[in-house]
Amino acid sequence: MACLSRHHHRAWLTTQDMLQRCPLSAHHRLLHDDADSNPINVPSLSSAYRLFPVYAMGALDPTPEPELDGPDPIWNAVREEAKLEAEKEPILSSFLYASILAHDCFEQALAFVVANRLQNATLLATQLMDIFCNVIMYDKPIQRSIRLDVQAFKDRDPACLSYCSALLYMKGYHALQVHRVAHALWHQGRKVLALALQSRVSEVFGVDIHPAAKIGEGILLDHGTGVVIGETAIIGNRVSLMHGVTLGGTGKEIGDRHPKVGEGALIGASATILGNIKIGEGAMIAAGSLVLKDVPPHSIAAGIPAKVISGLEDHDPSLAMKHDASKDFFTQVATNFRDEKPNGAQNPDRNEVNN
Repeated sequence: MACLSRHHHRAWLTTQDMLQRCPLSAHHRLLHDDADSNPINVPSLSSAYRLFPVYAMGALDPTPEPELDGPDPIWNAVREEAKLEAEKEPILSSFLYASILAHDCFEQALAFVVANRLQNATLLATQLMDIFCNVIMYDKPIQRSIRLDVQAFKDRDPACLSYCSALLYMKGYHALQVHRVAHALWHQGRKVLALALQSRVSEVFGVDIHPAAKIGEGILLDHGTGVVIGETAIIGNRVSLMHGVTLGGTGKEIGDRHPKVGEGALIGASATILGNIKIGEGAMIAAGSLVLKDVPPHSIAAGIPAKVISGLEDHDPSLAMKHDASKDFFTQVATNFRDEKPNGAQNPDRNEVNN
């Protein structure tokens, strides 16, 4: 039994329990059962650049799909990092073994980690393992997304030291992957269970994502604290959202009532986007903005209410992660402020979002 302390021995699963509850995929069964055959040549970590889109600054083609049936460089990297960390911090060796090294694939390790983070007295880690594994192990789009998401965290968040640290410690990553499971359950008709997972994630991580919300892959949910995403929201691929972002409705209306965020967009900290509006591909919403109207693709919107203040040179600002306002930005803000009429009315020449 691998556990953190004697007080938590009932919460953490044994390796045997985990394997019973989390069946191996056909590919990993083949590797597992064929242990006596010739060793498989595992490619170097640089193979990740071929097998998984690397959403790093300056990446030119983020569209190729990963080859899920081949060697898994993300998982290989996670295991190697965990071994090194166990050597450097022996006190964490049991934790790293139970969370990563005891498992046969990335899917199992992820299910184990989030199950133990979300478990409580009435929702046991064993039950959560069953739920997560029964979805993730048989859903190839989710298997692809969990890898592209961890790649996004590693590439875009300077505080993310490794793939291993994203998997073990980053609650934005955890909340996002539990949402993927809840979203699958929602569409299986298991809505009560999906809502239960949403509620638990909100309690533990402070992230509230409705199970029906549609979220693409290669997503960075930085910090995660205070993020709220409504039922009919749609988020495209390669989007980065900072803490405190709200994608909400505007009242009691029903139906399609939440924002649609295009691919490659960057949503700054504490930005609030309300209503069934579109944030164009490659757009950037400045921190603290209140967006009530459509934002054109490849533009910067800022303010309360938000206004388009300039275009963007970066094709995908979510990848560049340049939050700092340039000198040109400050010059434009100062000019607009100077042009305000004395009575407080706005200059009609100012460029409002979708005016």
